[in-house]
Amino acid sequence: MKRKVARLKKMDRLMAIIMALQHGSQTASTLSEKLEVSRRTILRDVQILSEIGVPIGAASGPHGGYSLMEGFQLPPLQLSSREALCVLFALQGLMRYTDTPFNGERWTVMDKIRSILPEETGNSIEPLLDSMEFDVPKRVYHIPHLERMLKMTAQGKWLSVFYQSMNHRRRLLIKPLKIFAAHGFWYCDCISQTHRENRRLRIDRISDIVEAEEPLDFRELEPTHVQDTNIHIRAELTYKGMLQVERDEHIGECIEPAGDELWVADFHLPEKEWEWVVSLFFSLGREARVIKPEKLRAEIRQRASDLYNDYNHAIAEER
Repeated sequence: MKRKVARLKKMDRLMAIIMALQHGSQTASTLSEKLEVSRRTILRDVQILSEIGVPIGAASGPHGGYSLMEGFQLPPLQLSSREALCVLFALQGLMRYTDTPFNGERWTVMDKIRSILPEETGNSIEPLLDSMEFDVPKRVYHIPHLERMLKMTAQGKWLSVFYQSMNHRRRLLIKPLKIFAAHGFWYCDCISQTHRENRRLRIDRISDIVEAEEPLDFRELEPTHVQDTNIHIRAELTYKGMLQVERDEHIGECIEPAGDELWVADFHLPEKEWEWVVSLFFSLGREARVIKPEKLRAEIRQRASDLYNDYNHAIAEER
């Protein structure tokens, strides 16, 4: 489905091109993607900027593109009401995380933005901010090492960390690749030399971080790594079940309507995620009905039977 966007007005677009070029060379294709207009429109805009005296140079070749002459700078610009709303809304979402690498700054930057906005702009965006919200679950935890993890990830360091998962408590040798926030938690995507594969770790479960040397056999990791077998899963969902499954970042987009009050989730999952998918569909209860594979249906039946027997046993003991 084609995404609907609010197009920038021509003058705003010209200013956006100059600001983008102030950060380095840009191709027409990159600018057209950023500003969501055609490449032809960008070429036309660049010509207009050149005609009014903006010193734009062009270079051909694979590393070419448009750039500003050295020393050219725009004067400080005021945020438009929509730009201010965009920034404040993003910061408002950050406020919903218990811990961030910017605990103090997230408050002060919002105050600074509000202080430089014209009163009329501020008055127009506050009601909009009050009516919009990021859906971030409230979590109660503290991550004193989050900022250090972020710094070491940017530096490409190898780390020895103690990690507590649902099934194990042990030390891992990892190279963090990316730190990100989702569902109210902070995560680290990393290369795990211990597992010999890429892993996603919850940062609040990481402790005792020690900088480590790159393992001698690291370069053998990718060639010897064997991908997990994928499992094809198909399940019918009620409206309530659909709402729960669509929140998942991995399979949320694999849902299609299949009739009145009926949706179908159809996706492939690595075999290593088997326990997770069993727990997911067991927790959905009557809001989901697994169609395939039969192995998943059988395991859910077994869990339900075990739970039923546990309760029967408990009741019998109470009598």
